[in-house]
Amino acid sequence: MKLAFISDIHGNYEALKQVLAAIDGMGVDQIYCAGDVVGYYAQINECCAELQARKIPTVMGNHDWYMAGGGFCPRSRSVNDCLVYQRRIIEPRHVEWLQSLPTQQRVGDLRVVHGGWADPIDEYLKPSDEYFDKVDGRYFVSGHTHIQLIHKSPTKTYCNPGSVGQPRDGDPRAAFATFDGAEFTLHRVEYDMQPVFDLMHAAGFDDYYYGGLKTGARNLRKL
Repeated sequence: MKLAFISDIHGNYEALKQVLAAIDGMGVDQIYCAGDVVGYYAQINECCAELQARKIPTVMGNHDWYMAGGGFCPRSRSVNDCLVYQRRIIEPRHVEWLQSLPTQQRVGDLRVVHGGWADPIDEYLKPSDEYFDKVDGRYFVSGHTHIQLIHKSPTKTYCNPGSVGQPRDGDPRAAFATFDGAEFTLHRVEYDMQPVFDLMHAAGFDDYYYGGLKTGARNLRKL
């Protein structure tokens, strides 16, 4: 069975559409999402609806948790600015869906969380052999860092599929990964960012909040 993994969509429906179109052409049997469907960008309703319509199993990310529980991010004022706006536009049915998301998922020998196995929602995982020696399982997937990578130890393999909606590894293309039961493969696709910029501008946000998309920067500001 061939699987695909997406993560950190963050309301970027333009990127999500292109990623799903690419996956649809690969003969994938099932798509899984490692969280953060919402946060940052303007099309959170479209992203939530798409994942629900496709019945994509999804774990809860920290931005999903903020939206589902009414909390705010302790690290970033800009994240909270976006949350205030998104709470005004999100449909109640999508809030209920976010509230229903699990924090962890098992797929055979594979384990999925958003952050890490010490804190499934908000751990910024730095993969190492020593880290995974302490975690039960053989294959692992998480997101949260927005940095696409594969880490292999002698007996275990970890994959971060990267971010669909806000890459932070210097490559602005939308990211995802596939898994054939033994090996992960990393993928990138281009998409049209202008609709994202236009929608954010129309919502009252300036380039500070979306300029990093142009370069795959680690922060929101245009470099």
